[in-house]
Amino acid sequence: MLHVLKTRPANVKPQLVQNNVALTPYYGINGGFFYEKSLLSIAVVNSLAVNEEQGEYGSGSENAKYARGTLVWDGVKDQLSVQIASKASELKVQDHTRFWAQGGISMSIGNDTGWLAQAEQENAPFPDDARLRSAAVYDQLGNIYLVVSSTKGSLAAFREAVIEKIGDNKLAGGIFLDGDGSSQLRSAEATLQGDSRPVVQMLRIMK
Repeated sequence: MLHVLKTRPANVKPQLVQNNVALTPYYGINGGFFYEKSLLSIAVVNSLAVNEEQGEYGSGSENAKYARGTLVWDGVKDQLSVQIASKASELKVQDHTRFWAQGGISMSIGNDTGWLAQAEQENAPFPDDARLRSAAVYDQLGNIYLVVSSTKGSLAAFREAVIEKIGDNKLAGGIFLDGDGSSQLRSAEATLQGDSRPVVQMLRIMK
């Protein structure tokens, strides 16, 4: 089963939480990959890494080890894109003081033959295992959908369900986020706490 939060990207931002999403005061879902209190995925707002206090490593300024699909909102254009990058400094936006970026793994929506090879190149963890999954996707009208599954499945099954059930066949792009015990959501209607672990960072809906 998919749980979906739909909004506009101007209402979203990567937020440092160091907590289970279900226990935060915020609405939204889990963000990128992490190890202990260090971020392994880009999580940047207006060129500021959300976990700066960690120092450079783990701050959210880079996708550690691999160039990975990164969801980027350009605030000047009010436009989302997926850019494959290792460092936040490589991301292309019109104004580096008006954007946010969330690292993950490319979903390659629109490329049903090549998406898995791309995800494997980005070292998607446990693609074949039955796991809880999370994603952030967007449609041709610029709406963003924050998605968490409450049933376990493979990466391929989750991607297929997202494309089939969300966005009225108008999805334009998206990324897989951290999954399994990290797949967490909080909204007015539902709370999903994964395996109760804390996550470093979430995608927060501001209003």
